Amino acid sequence: MYQVRDLAKKPKVLVAMSGGVDSSVAAALLLQQGYKIEGATIEMWPKDDPVYTGKSTPCLRSAVHDAQQVAKTLGITHHVIDFTQEFAQNVVNNFINEYFKGRTPNPCIVCNRKIKFGAFFQAARKLGADMVATGHYAQVVFDEDCGRYLLYRGKDKTKDQTYVLYSLTQEQLKGAIFPLGRFSKQEIRKLAEEFKLPVADKEESQEICFIPDNDYRRFLKAAGAHKVIPGPFLDMEGKVIGKHRGIPFYTIGQRKGLGLALGYPAYVISIDAKNNAVVVGPKDALFSRVVLVKNNNFISFDRLEEPVRVSVKIRYNSTPSEALIAPKEGNMVEVTFKEPQKAVTPGQSAVYYQGDMVVGGGIIESSQI
Repeated sequence: MYQVRDLAKKPKVLVAMSGGVDSSVAAALLLQQGYKIEGATIEMWPKDDPVYTGKSTPCLRSAVHDAQQVAKTLGITHHVIDFTQEFAQNVVNNFINEYFKGRTPNPCIVCNRKIKFGAFFQAARKLGADMVATGHYAQVVFDEDCGRYLLYRGKDKTKDQTYVLYSLTQEQLKGAIFPLGRFSKQEIRKLAEEFKLPVADKEESQEICFIPDNDYRRFLKAAGAHKVIPGPFLDMEGKVIGKHRGIPFYTIGQRKGLGLALGYPAYVISIDAKNNAVVVGPKDALFSRVVLVKNNNFISFDRLEEPVRVSVKIRYNSTPSEALIAPKEGNMVEVTFKEPQKAVTPGQSAVYYQGDMVVGGGIIESSQI
């Protein structure tokens, strides 16, 4: 048995306001429901940093400006919190380092764990807030039988964001409110108009927040933390068949931009960062049935003690696929899919579901046929 949490006492809430429609409506809904709220926008990157393109600085400034305008419309206090150092250390550096290790990270997952529900939680406490709220499409419920806070997919399955929230702890889930979980995106747009929010018609952002031009290759080159070094393309037998531009520029399953003429459609099958090599092969070689996952966090229970049947997403926009998860040493989990999965990518997350409930998840380490 589970129930939506009883928050009749109306704790003070600090709303993470990005200047977008979702977080703005989240603030308006909580205010309408009688919560005492304040808003806060996180500054995540120095405005004059040369790594950014000319497009980014206006983007950053407009986020703060738009959030301030929404706060003014709602009549609530608005804060700007400087997390540039924390964001660089925990999110940006991890993003860069993972790519140079031949992996493909999801920075939103790290940001949610370390920044939005980590450092932001601490800032909320200092401002006297009991809880934090965001514009994520997800739901938190409390299960009376097991005494745990559980994470469920939101009403709008096309906007569901539980994939990037699986790493939240019980303490973080206890202190989190997701006001948009029971709404569709269309309903949120309509509410933004009804609340007369100045961002009601604002377009939705699709890119990585710290790479507004969506050119991660440019960003990695400009960051300068590592040197991009060309190396060999190898076929499935280890034969050198060409020269690549640098392993950060490739990801598993990539076909375009390889510059190879092999007589068949070639895909990136794996990346050997130790030897600075990119292995390519035919499409059939992209499929894996068994996946090893590390750094697992479980929500519906403390730890995985025995095999459990679940459905698993291996990337944000993928469809959950039936699988069996089994514990391995060192908090590792072995995922065995019912059907082979295409382009399983180290660095991405595997998130485990039972119906709409998030069981947990972790970081993909490797895969095999």
